[in-house]
Amino acid sequence: MASLQDIIKERIKKIEGLRKLGIDPYPEKTDKDHNIKNILDGFDVLVANNTKVCVAGRIMSIRGHGAILFAHIQDETGKIQFLLKQDQIGQEKMDLFEHYFDLGDFIEIKGVVFQTNTGEKTILVDDFKILCKALRPIPTEWFGLEDEEEKIRKRYLDLILDKQTKKIFDLRIDLTKWIREFLYNLDFKEVETPILQTVYGGALAEPFKTHLNALNMDLYLRIAPELYLKRLLIGGYEKIFEMAKCFRNEGIDKDHNPEFINLELYWAFASRDELMDMLEKLIIFLNSKLQEQSIWGNIQVPFPKIVFRDFIKTKTGLDCDSDSLDKFQEYLQKNNIEFEQQSSRAKLADLIFKQFRGEIKNPTFVIDQPLELSPLAKQKPDDLQHVLRFYLIMNGKEVCNGFSELNDAMEQKRRFEEQSKMLQKGDKEAHPLDLDFVEALEYGMPPAGGLGIGIDRLISVLLGVNSIKEVLFFPFVRQNPKNI
Repeated sequence: MASLQDIIKERIKKIEGLRKLGIDPYPEKTDKDHNIKNILDGFDVLVANNTKVCVAGRIMSIRGHGAILFAHIQDETGKIQFLLKQDQIGQEKMDLFEHYFDLGDFIEIKGVVFQTNTGEKTILVDDFKILCKALRPIPTEWFGLEDEEEKIRKRYLDLILDKQTKKIFDLRIDLTKWIREFLYNLDFKEVETPILQTVYGGALAEPFKTHLNALNMDLYLRIAPELYLKRLLIGGYEKIFEMAKCFRNEGIDKDHNPEFINLELYWAFASRDELMDMLEKLIIFLNSKLQEQSIWGNIQVPFPKIVFRDFIKTKTGLDCDSDSLDKFQEYLQKNNIEFEQQSSRAKLADLIFKQFRGEIKNPTFVIDQPLELSPLAKQKPDDLQHVLRFYLIMNGKEVCNGFSELNDAMEQKRRFEEQSKMLQKGDKEAHPLDLDFVEALEYGMPPAGGLGIGIDRLISVLLGVNSIKEVLFFPFVRQNPKNI
């Protein structure tokens, strides 16, 4: 069996051979006028009218030799067989194809369609030309989970070879389109805010740091667009959203990637409960659009609501309001759950929540989180230690976080100062003091509800895949030692 390097050398010789024949192995233009789906869907009409078609795509198989060759061509829309016959195209063309074309090459073919004796829809070729001579051969099969990281690194091969992978990403594209459609129909406006920020904020997370040479200043990749979107509320916009690329210097697992898409939405004069109602409608809408592609069937509405502290107490017996920090630490130690010693009771309660949220399968709202976990949320009027916040849990995963937004500038400054103290004590996920945002708030921000949806996670949940890596074209993986 020839080595990869031998194969590449042989294909380079073919490129040189094509050029000697006056044939450009990488031409600019094609006469393509159909895609493969068009041909398959309109096959009977094309046959009846004896219509000549021109398609372009990648050669996926070749069989036969001499006077008759069968092959398959694949484009973005599908795959179809084509037939080369010596008495149709001549000996010179047959020799050209046999000697210079390989699996993986891009080709343009022209001809009429017919159905073989075995019932396969086929293009009878009367002309063809090379569009791209591939140097490396396309693998003929994929080897399962042991090659998962290589599959991700070479997503392009995964897309070529695995129909299910291609189907998932086609659905991802559709889902983001449907989300926008849903929001546009509610008169939300899509906006853009800075990715490079002088002060990161909008979430409790550790940022990535970079440096702007032009102004000799440190900057951060945004962890969330929240504080800039709120500035737009202050400026007079009332219904806005951003499909935002965000970055958090955190762990990598089936639910987290350092680079991800976050949908942030703000709705002036709307309450938390109105937000939850809209989110419920969005999930139902997306599920209906997916139809048989969804794992959820008919989702029951309204979604159940669980109070955060009640959930903790039911699962552990711990009371978030009255039990001591020592008691929470004791529970975690007893159950071999790692935690940071400087963590507050509220953070430990959230850690415990994450241990049990996997039990929540059907779409469920978890509401009324502790104030300390929510430096940007409005307090409950009758319970100032908790906020008007919610998580949406689906299949054990948090897919959305939302709340009634704090618009009290003095209270916001106080909370930022408390978070800043935690940051100085070593809490890398604490919120920094953003005085520019506080100043903006001092001009007045209308009461508003806001939410953030982890798009990658939501899509993985709706499609029933195990990891967000399956819905990210290029998730983060460790470097391939071969390429270092």
